[in-house]
Amino acid sequence: MGGSAPDPVSTLVVDEPAGLRAGLSLYDAAAIVAGDMIGSGIFIVSADIVRHVGSPAALLSVWIVSGLMTVAGALAYGELAAMMPQAGGQYVYLREAYGGLWAFLYGWTLLLVIQTGTIAAVAVAFARFGGVIWPALGAKLWFGIGSVGLSGERLGAIAVIALLTAANLRGLNLGRIVQNSFTAAKLLSLLLIIIVGCLIAPNVVARVANFGSAAAFFGTQGWSLGMAAAFGAAMVGGLFSADAWATVTFTASEVRDPRRDVPLSLAIGTGAVILLYCLTNVAYLFQLPAPAIAHASDDRVAAAAMQVVWGHPGAMLTAVLVMISTFGCANGLILTGARVIYAMALDGVLFKAAGRLNRSSVPSVALVIQGLWAAILTLSGTYSELLDYVIFAQLGFYVLTVGAVFMLRVAWPAVSRPYHAWGYPWVPATYIVAALALMIDLLIFKPGYTWPGLLIALSGMPVYGYYMKHQKLN
Repeated sequence: MGGSAPDPVSTLVVDEPAGLRAGLSLYDAAAIVAGDMIGSGIFIVSADIVRHVGSPAALLSVWIVSGLMTVAGALAYGELAAMMPQAGGQYVYLREAYGGLWAFLYGWTLLLVIQTGTIAAVAVAFARFGGVIWPALGAKLWFGIGSVGLSGERLGAIAVIALLTAANLRGLNLGRIVQNSFTAAKLLSLLLIIIVGCLIAPNVVARVANFGSAAAFFGTQGWSLGMAAAFGAAMVGGLFSADAWATVTFTASEVRDPRRDVPLSLAIGTGAVILLYCLTNVAYLFQLPAPAIAHASDDRVAAAAMQVVWGHPGAMLTAVLVMISTFGCANGLILTGARVIYAMALDGVLFKAAGRLNRSSVPSVALVIQGLWAAILTLSGTYSELLDYVIFAQLGFYVLTVGAVFMLRVAWPAVSRPYHAWGYPWVPATYIVAALALMIDLLIFKPGYTWPGLLIALSGMPVYGYYMKHQKLN
């Protein structure tokens, strides 16, 4: 009698052969999750959410539902991370579940917009809030054509990208130290806002306006299709303020005990950040009536809330807190994103040089490519629009990846799973249903944010075809 066929997963390389060093602990991995999630969104996006949904109850509901979706997605990713602890993370999961094309389209979109555009956005946010302290970092273009050009703000952003890329070129340890330091600082920053806003100096007028009665808290507008559509549109802000939690999977081969620590870091990091996000919004509501949140100057809700407590020094303090947050977020995105480019190069579907490591055992060429493209997006001023466009495509990649948990349970039933997705099958299935509902909402009510993103993702198809043809010729 012949033996059974080998399981497909036995062909996976789970120990990185090219020299990436496993130097990340559970704390380091959790710091990447939390640090990459907390950028500038939590300090500003609540204004747009209130403009969509109106009431304090709806504002908190958006954050709670966004948070539950984020944690549900992270718990599902944990199973895949424990099975396949490789550099590239989500790219690898898509490759093994659906084939090289879908993985490449994800990596292509990540390189073109998702990771690099987010790096550009948080670096510009750093410089923009830095302008509160150093007016030289103004937004006025020094020279350029239309929206393309150089300004003090953009120069500051490019300097941040260059500095953090250079730091990560020095090795994983320096990048890890920067990430841990700034993640701790930004967590303390959110705790400061929560404690001051809710406990030390709550604004009685705002508290009564938002919580004084059921009508004040829930609003007078009944539930309707229009309200459901507005809630879905507001969810985009909540979800993407909590985004980038999956980036820790990109560095899985550099975690010392990836099968245990990557799933744990996803659960700990997302859970802690979502709790802080919800409490931060309670602090906003204890300082500002809902209409004041909706019409905060330049959407700087955190600055407006702290200004109620301390006046102008409160606004200055918030600027410092946002700068700390965005600097740490940019570092985590730069550290992790290069690992996807590296994994694609090892697969032969991107520049071969991007698969090389320097003397510090980091993917130096991938880091430089990522940094240069993020700087170009910064100069172009298009990063914000591009990020809006790829929201739909990114949700689609999340759905596909969580769906891979179901697919691989069927395709690879005998594979060792050190961690099983919590609440399987109901929790991951609920995530998929919720994400698909949001995608349908965007298709109907915000078509301008859907089709361009799909075109950006699909633009990778001819590139993938070129690399496949080149591989066959060789």
